[in-house]
Amino acid sequence: MRPAHLSSILDQEFIGARDGSHTPVMLWGPPGVGKSDLIAQIGERHSAPVIDVRLSQMEPSDLRGIPFRESEGDKHNVEWAIPSMLPDSQRHGPQGILFLDEITSAVPSVSAAAYQLILDRRLGEYRVPDGWAIFAAGNRQGDRGVTYTMPSPLANRFSHYEVDINLDDWVGWAYQHDIDEKIIAFLRFRPELLFDFDPAHNPVAFPSPRSWQFAHHALQKFGDKPHLLLGSLQACVGPAAGIELKAFIDSLDQMPDLDAILRGEDIKAPKEIDLQYAVASALVGRAIRARGSDDAARVYGHILNYAKAFRQKEMGVMLVSDMLRAIGDELFSTPEFAQWASSIGDIMLYD
Repeated sequence: MRPAHLSSILDQEFIGARDGSHTPVMLWGPPGVGKSDLIAQIGERHSAPVIDVRLSQMEPSDLRGIPFRESEGDKHNVEWAIPSMLPDSQRHGPQGILFLDEITSAVPSVSAAAYQLILDRRLGEYRVPDGWAIFAAGNRQGDRGVTYTMPSPLANRFSHYEVDINLDDWVGWAYQHDIDEKIIAFLRFRPELLFDFDPAHNPVAFPSPRSWQFAHHALQKFGDKPHLLLGSLQACVGPAAGIELKAFIDSLDQMPDLDAILRGEDIKAPKEIDLQYAVASALVGRAIRARGSDDAARVYGHILNYAKAFRQKEMGVMLVSDMLRAIGDELFSTPEFAQWASSIGDIMLYD
């Protein structure tokens, strides 16, 4: 399932924890596709704490607690010290997310200790507070990570979703998080490189949503150091993708004057397809930066007018679609939007 749809499901499951309709959710997917980020975004959206428990690094006693002797007169009982990392309504608040990450990498004895916690929301005397959602994530067995087969009793305690790779969802996320527009443009140009992992070869560095974020950081640090840039990009996304990205960046010297476009001058769209993607991504970035300013409507209007300059109408549709995802419904109130919409004829704009 694409990340945008999964976010909606996780939102509802978080809300369902308050009224007793919550079902624990298990997210499956290869490394680097953003499973953990999806959970973190739910916490941010609801201003709720996320307790990230890495089961792969634990022993059963880390969950169950450590036994200690409790004496009362002549009676001696064994009690269990509840781990402080588990949710507590007084310390952590009435609502939140208990996130069991790397659950498929946990040894079977730890998985067994999690059974009761996941289904019954308790471990011995400890109870997960009402209002707390339980989410988990892990790699599949074919992903060449350290994984164990999830036991059927544990699997039957979750609803299961596989995280798909979706370029539009990633682009929307990338604009929200100020990822360099050159990387966004490159992946629009080469969408198959958003995620390219061959478990048979088990590469060390490979393209993934996570590693493209690393490439963004590399570009910020080494963009003005040409002798270091290629190596740093390859270290993030692998040798082949790093070379392609560097070549793409080098080709952007032929970009048209973006400031002239935003002044409303008659600037021709480039013929080269890679430059068209670069111009479109850069203009979306300019629209985001103009949002909330006195010039916003003027900037939006000039970009919408320029969207009609592309020989291929689909490129203009992509540009406006990305703008709509980035700045929202205020784009509809721009007079040039209706003019642009009528110019695309039988091509439908959709999200």
